Amino acid sequence: MFKFIKKKLFFTLISCFTISFSNGQIFNQSYAAVVNQCSQTNINDDLSQFEALGLKRRGTVQLQNTLDWLKNKYLSYGYSTAQIQEDSYTYSGSTATCKNLIVTKIGTLYPNTFLIICGHYDSIGGTGTNDNGSGIACILETARLLQNIPSEYSIKFINFSGEEDGLYGSKHYVASIVNATSPKMNIRLVLNIDEVGGVAGLTNNTITCEKDTNNSPSTNNAISASMTNQLLTCVGLYSPLQTYLSYAYASDYMSFQSNNEIITGLFETNETTHKHTPSDFLIYMDPVYNFNVAKATIGATLHFAVASSNVLNSENFTSDFNVSFFPNPALDILNINSGSLNESDYTFSLIDINGKIVFNTSVTNAKLIESISLTNLSKGMYLGILQAHDKRVTKKIMIE
Repeated sequence: MFKFIKKKLFFTLISCFTISFSNGQIFNQSYAAVVNQCSQTNINDDLSQFEALGLKRRGTVQLQNTLDWLKNKYLSYGYSTAQIQEDSYTYSGSTATCKNLIVTKIGTLYPNTFLIICGHYDSIGGTGTNDNGSGIACILETARLLQNIPSEYSIKFINFSGEEDGLYGSKHYVASIVNATSPKMNIRLVLNIDEVGGVAGLTNNTITCEKDTNNSPSTNNAISASMTNQLLTCVGLYSPLQTYLSYAYASDYMSFQSNNEIITGLFETNETTHKHTPSDFLIYMDPVYNFNVAKATIGATLHFAVASSNVLNSENFTSDFNVSFFPNPALDILNINSGSLNESDYTFSLIDINGKIVFNTSVTNAKLIESISLTNLSKGMYLGILQAHDKRVTKKIMIE
């Protein structure tokens, strides 16, 4: 056994060394600076609070309390109510209403293409502190640190329920939101984080990175392998962990896989014996390992979302409340992303190069994305102004 582990570890290290050169990834100091803000205290606190919320099964007060806890976490990070969406559903064999929680951060260059970072928050048999409070802690810390950092691709942080009963939450999300969007939601990658808390008393220095090896469908197996290779490299660049390559199975990314989406995932290499039992507690986990997995998750999210390395851009992004107007240049339609503005009502105006207001509208009960028609406006450069009480955001807009 010892010889096998040694050989496997040697192969993993060689693989990571090769990948870091073959896929062109290099260490990004700006990304590392964000990763290094990851807090062990936050991870410990999130795990303790998650555990204290109890058993999180469908129809229980504890499941709803956990959803409310998650919402308050995201709000405390600066996400607006418009960025936070509840996705309710029921399923056969139960009258209980379950909810997924989705937090959306719109990208600056590819706003209609999404990186999904997901994990389930329901539990079975016990509090589920490892399975999957550990994954939730990673997602929360990633969302906290990326809130004010612009990225080229949009990001959705998704907290699924119903996973333990048969992936019902992710199945519902794919069917009712991904496929019901017109045109269908464009997903760059799904990164699933499930059970990454480690085992107390063991040497937890390796994280398993999972790729798609399924035959139904197999269309995206090659690109999943490529993305997982990039994930392996990110782990090595932004965390002290070693990596082990394996295959995806039996978690929420499989709902996306069967929909022909590109998937990858993280899973603990030393697997807990306490999952799905009343003893799935923090005392049987390794919170330092969980912290290191969170660092790997943050680095990977920065990489896959193509986050800005320009500190000045990040500061401007913050002062503008993450508001953006797209596409820009625009043709017939302009989309207004209210970002973290956290205002339900605002006005939007377009001013031409002569200083004349050529368009003005009031938006009430604003959604995260509002669309306006530009069909009656001439081609040219305009100044777009979003005004909400004492908050004002101005950006140049080109109409073609």
